[in-house]
Amino acid sequence: MIQQELTDDLQLKWGRIQQAMKKMNADACLLSVDVNLYYTTGRIFSGYFYLETEGKPWFFVKRPNGLSNDQIEYIRKPEQIAEIFATRGMKMPEKLLLEADELSYNDYTRLQSIFNPKETGNATTLMRSLREIKTPWEIEQFRISAEKHARTYSEITDCFRPGMTDLEFQFEIEKRMRQNGSIGIFRAFGANMDIFMGSILAGENAEAPSPFDFALGGNGMDASCPLGANGTVLKDGTAIMVDMAGNYTSYMTDMTRVFAVGKLTEEAYRAHQTALTIQSEITNAARPGVVCSELYNIAARIAEKEGLAGNFMGTKQQAKFVGHGIGIQINELPVLTPRSREELQPDMVFALEPKFVIPGVGAVGIENSFLMTDSGVEKLTIFEEEIIQLY
Repeated sequence: MIQQELTDDLQLKWGRIQQAMKKMNADACLLSVDVNLYYTTGRIFSGYFYLETEGKPWFFVKRPNGLSNDQIEYIRKPEQIAEIFATRGMKMPEKLLLEADELSYNDYTRLQSIFNPKETGNATTLMRSLREIKTPWEIEQFRISAEKHARTYSEITDCFRPGMTDLEFQFEIEKRMRQNGSIGIFRAFGANMDIFMGSILAGENAEAPSPFDFALGGNGMDASCPLGANGTVLKDGTAIMVDMAGNYTSYMTDMTRVFAVGKLTEEAYRAHQTALTIQSEITNAARPGVVCSELYNIAARIAEKEGLAGNFMGTKQQAKFVGHGIGIQINELPVLTPRSREELQPDMVFALEPKFVIPGVGAVGIENSFLMTDSGVEKLTIFEEEIIQLY
């Protein structure tokens, strides 16, 4: 079950969960969502991870066969967990944490019925809070992803051919991603967040609003997935924003760069430089204890000063954040919004993405991934940040 090289990391995480449960006066948590299973076990399986405030965790596994560990019990259905508890003389928890924000109603009520706790708490809130502070092993995974992410971006200019569409351009980039080790799947928290490997926005498509809770939208290929590239022809004067996933390990980096077909307008270049200024000002201000809303407000003030408030984070629909935590999912905590009172802490990893949309040209701006340290931020995604000419 547990790979030897992950043992220390997993034990650190189990200890953090146990400490947090004690503060909540909870007796145990039961996890079954894939990202939480990976976080706590180092792999994804069908089944449940069960941890009390003291002792080792239990793994109740449906699939796959062949896993071995003293704490593993194979089951066909969750009702068997109660039978195992009775056989082993284990006490049912009085307060049990379940993934209330992610389980289906039927699964939630079924587990409540099986354990019959006096009180049920929300494990989703607990796990999202714990996962925003990264362990040393997790930070190393980000560094690996960042290096491979930059390698793929260095090959993007080779993917371009005059006359191609944004979709054809994206297909070529996706091929390079897979060749460089991308695992393919793009995990996100919440409804209406299913996309494949990332997003490319070219020209007027960058203005198209989307139901997806990402910084910018796009019409997409079909009404069933209204986000990103839509078949726009890459002609002279077009800005192409490339925001393809950095999922080269289970921990994703986030990086956006802008490519130009021919010459863009002066307004586009000015807006891009404004985005770089915002990045610089925010990273200079970011320290442990700084409130996330203060960083958003820095961006908003600069955009307003430069007369670009109407273009900031969209036009027809403007995103109300300028950054977000990243990890196993692309949209973890914290979130840099005007309302967030959360403070930055060491070992948070977040993406900062000040972007502007210029009608008739496309989207410009920047996105990088940063590690919060004791004294400031460290940029993880290192690659050219000016607008890159394709020809």
